[in-house]
Amino acid sequence: MAGIDWTDEENALIIADYFAMLADDLAGRPYNKAASNRQLQQQIERTRTSIEFKHQNISAVLKALGEDWINGYKPRFNFQIPLADAVERWLSENHDWRSRLSPGQTASGLREEQALWVGVPPTLSNQPPPQELERTLLIARKFDVAGRDERNRSLGRAGEERVLAHERATLKGAGRDDLARRICWVSQEQGDGAGYDIESFEPDGRPRRIEVKTTNGWERTPFHISRNELAAADEWRSEWCLLRLWNFSREAKAFELRPPLEAHVSLTATSFQASFL
Repeated sequence: MAGIDWTDEENALIIADYFAMLADDLAGRPYNKAASNRQLQQQIERTRTSIEFKHQNISAVLKALGEDWINGYKPRFNFQIPLADAVERWLSENHDWRSRLSPGQTASGLREEQALWVGVPPTLSNQPPPQELERTLLIARKFDVAGRDERNRSLGRAGEERVLAHERATLKGAGRDDLARRICWVSQEQGDGAGYDIESFEPDGRPRRIEVKTTNGWERTPFHISRNELAAADEWRSEWCLLRLWNFSREAKAFELRPPLEAHVSLTATSFQASFL
């Protein structure tokens, strides 16, 4: 069947198989890729290599969608759009997948305070190959990945909790327990109108106003930012920062963006307010 397009039924079977393995992978449970491949060969009459490549295509789609993927299936970006549609359909039909908590998280928060790994933001110098970047951005736009993360309340809250823990651990590690006790979770205690989520401090006592953006996806997953948040960034330029959490459901990593944001990201208007003349 080489060269013959995969049917919707075949895509559905291999996607379900992939997510079963991914669930085991995320939970740290053993699974057998070779046995899974042999079983699929019997179900859909595709070759071992064809199935292996399709699993890698699914990894690429999931990366583009800002989701986890199986590290053992390196993303291959020569996938067709119907495969992306089929993956998104599986996610829509299994909506609990996107609301799952990350390892180390419980309904009441983190078990202990630990500092995050904070690295370098994405730049032109460290961007992926053009084909990969083009495909990931195409899928991200088609399925509004940024809007999906923004609407995921449990993910957003868990990310803010993780940053609270990071800030406390950082200040305590610097011997500033006094400042750690004064950190304020603004979005929970005062509401969402401030333009940032957390009030914290630098070790020397200077204020930090932190807007948290969280994704389970890779570091280049797009995100939404509101007009109010942009105004806050402009008003408190020396204090405001955006802390981007990524790879959250596996092992959260982060980078910081400081104003002006236009120096780091391309800002695109996605909606407009209409008023009558």
